Amino acid sequence: MEANSRDVDHPDAIEMFGAQAHIYKHAFNYANSMVLAAAIQLNIPDIIHRHGKPITIPELVSALKLPPQRSNAVYRIMRLLTHNGFFDSTKLNEEEDGYALTASSKLLLKTQIPNLSPFARLMVDPVMVAPWQVLGDWFSRNDESESTPFEAAHGAPMWEFCDKDSRFNNAFNQAMASDSQMMSLVVKDCGQVFEGVTTLVDVGGGTGTTAKFILEAFPRLKCTVFDLPHVVAHQPQSENLRFLGGNMFHSIPSADAIMFKHVMHNWNDERCVKILKKCREAISNEKDGVKGKVIIIDMVLGAEKENEADATEVKLMFDVLMMVFLTGKERTEKEWERLFIESGFTHYKITPVFGLRSLIEVFP
Repeated sequence: MEANSRDVDHPDAIEMFGAQAHIYKHAFNYANSMVLAAAIQLNIPDIIHRHGKPITIPELVSALKLPPQRSNAVYRIMRLLTHNGFFDSTKLNEEEDGYALTASSKLLLKTQIPNLSPFARLMVDPVMVAPWQVLGDWFSRNDESESTPFEAAHGAPMWEFCDKDSRFNNAFNQAMASDSQMMSLVVKDCGQVFEGVTTLVDVGGGTGTTAKFILEAFPRLKCTVFDLPHVVAHQPQSENLRFLGGNMFHSIPSADAIMFKHVMHNWNDERCVKILKKCREAISNEKDGVKGKVIIIDMVLGAEKENEADATEVKLMFDVLMMVFLTGKERTEKEWERLFIESGFTHYKITPVFGLRSLIEVFP
């Protein structure tokens, strides 16, 4: 009863200690990212998957080929990762717990598709972490030549840096390709999107992961992946898939449909309008009753349901990511609509089919 009376007598203290925990949670959030990346580096999800049943800490340490003195450290990161939903734990006996995969860790298996391991590891790459260290200083700088914290940290805009640093460029392309693998889950359900479309240009399509999934589902399509020359160089081509290097701000190859997956959010409004106007020039005129269109796969802020707090937080984080690394942002439906109208398009349709991202069809 004494503890309860203290609670009643000191409500301000309870609130402040709760606020302390809230602050510490977010101040230490990088620990979650780093521990997750370490687990991926050590292949812990794959080891548990191969084990075929819940694995104990001694079994995990043995499979990792780690010295026994690391057992307690492995237990402690597994405890945190389990709390964060990456593993399940179950009592095997009075002394030992067994660890099993969850839906999240299954998405980190390097032998499976989709596999988000490259994306998760990219986010803690030193190149990606450095811009956050100068974020506070960047706000106070008047030097417009350093238009992003990324440029302030590395002396070059992100795409120029990728062009010069082959290691980071490869890591970045692998991460984007791993994210694109999520398309495999629902692309077959998008038949109406490609109805009447015979030619498709995937602008900023990287190494062609998205295009390949689309062609597996709709082999009648002819697809061109259009990206910067250093990205598409030496990519293997086929009868219905070709790679073309160029600059979308100068011109875009003609097709029935022009697609952008996670591209528009990289750029500010002015640049997006310029891209969309190039799309209007590139999309085919109406034929057989079907008009050309632009297909955008990107986030729409404010489109979440009330119970999707995690989705809202991730979208807002992505918005800040775009500010730190590039010059773009995530947009609300009204902001998307303004871009389309300014670019000369007349109507659009939004379908929330890709989880955090929506499919947006834009028509002239």
